Amino acid sequence: MIVAVDGYSSTGKSTVAKLIAAKLGLTYIDTGAMYRAVTLAAMREGLIADGVIDREKLREVLKGIKIGFKYNRILDRYETYLNGEYVEEQIRGMEVSDRVSGIAALDFVREFLVDRQREMGREEDVIMDGRDIGTVVFPQADVKFFMTASPEVRAQRRYRELQNKGVEVSYEEVEANVRKRDYIDSHREVSPLVQAEDAIVIDNGDMTIAEEVEQMVREIRRMSGGIA
Repeated sequence: MIVAVDGYSSTGKSTVAKLIAAKLGLTYIDTGAMYRAVTLAAMREGLIADGVIDREKLREVLKGIKIGFKYNRILDRYETYLNGEYVEEQIRGMEVSDRVSGIAALDFVREFLVDRQREMGREEDVIMDGRDIGTVVFPQADVKFFMTASPEVRAQRRYRELQNKGVEVSYEEVEANVRKRDYIDSHREVSPLVQAEDAIVIDNGDMTIAEEVEQMVREIRRMSGGIA
């Protein structure tokens, strides 16, 4: 089963998707982590020098790469695996983030990761979010969610959540950040879920994150005939 999530949540789509995955035993597909894993593999093979990527050798390296994710219940987080090896610590230690943008700009890497996402969707129950390579797989999703709420409502929710956590921040700062995200999103390609006739629209304006997740969990169970 493939579950797709897009739209707006005060704490972000990835947070909502991860909570749902943990509750239902789905695999959360982290697109950013996939790019970082490919970058790590390229760095290990010495394929990046002075900002230049050896594309032909990288094409060969991709053939032997298998990226996966596992939920670590003890640490309560999703971990990235490259050919069965846990690689989060190496990714951080080798400063992969400084080089990932060059890898992410390569069309053949994107195509490889799209294929891997589709493969994971055939092998196991997965949930993914975002407009990047996930959009290519969205049409194949069994359950599609689009979350919506006004910037004002989301800013108020986020401000209350941060206050409850003891974070010192002004409402103006929170609202500005929410609107900044809207500005960025407005310049991206419109989500295919907006036009999808079978997408479930979640108006999360009056919901807490817990309520939002619970509603989506109920819908997934209903659409899948009782998963998890």
